[in-house]
Amino acid sequence: MGKLIVTAFTTLDGVMQAPGGPGEDVDEGFEHGGWQVPYTDQDFMRLMKDLFEHSADHLLLGRRTYDIFASYWPRITDENNPIAVKLNTMPKYVASRTRDSLDWHNSHLLKGEAAESVAVLKERLDGVIMTQGSSDLIRTLQRHDLVDGYRLIVNPVIIGTGKRLFAEGAAPTAWTLTESRATSTGVQYCAYERAGKPEYGSFLLDEEA
Repeated sequence: MGKLIVTAFTTLDGVMQAPGGPGEDVDEGFEHGGWQVPYTDQDFMRLMKDLFEHSADHLLLGRRTYDIFASYWPRITDENNPIAVKLNTMPKYVASRTRDSLDWHNSHLLKGEAAESVAVLKERLDGVIMTQGSSDLIRTLQRHDLVDGYRLIVNPVIIGTGKRLFAEGAAPTAWTLTESRATSTGVQYCAYERAGKPEYGSFLLDEEA
């Protein structure tokens, strides 16, 4: 059975919309696209290389992120670029209600409701199924309790508006921090694995009888 890992670039306030450039996602008039770029250094690139080379067997994308990736990565043909080589060759699964076909090499269309399709995919595949971007798809996966882990790349910036990684309706879940490290620009990488359901307690003092 596959393990579904959500990988996301976020700001300190949890925004994940358009990290890579101004025109990436302008839904609801978003004007802060490209907030990730100033924090991209050699440490960051090494982190990305490790994630894609050694921590992902399959890539799961929503339609919008697929379109962005498919218009960019096939044009990067340098065999010495490990991220491009991995993305261009690895199996890619795309949840979309509007596409009938996919052109990017080794891409497969998931038909029907996304939650049901991804649940079947997890049963069918072995290894790590990693998401990238795809905020709408991620919210669906969270509501249906399909996420097995998170790899968060948290940038030291607050945007204040935009699509956030965690929205109301996510299934309550406890998580264990399994790895963390920081880059020279202050980007914090945190890996979490699910640890069951939340436990609750109270700091209130017992009332006297």
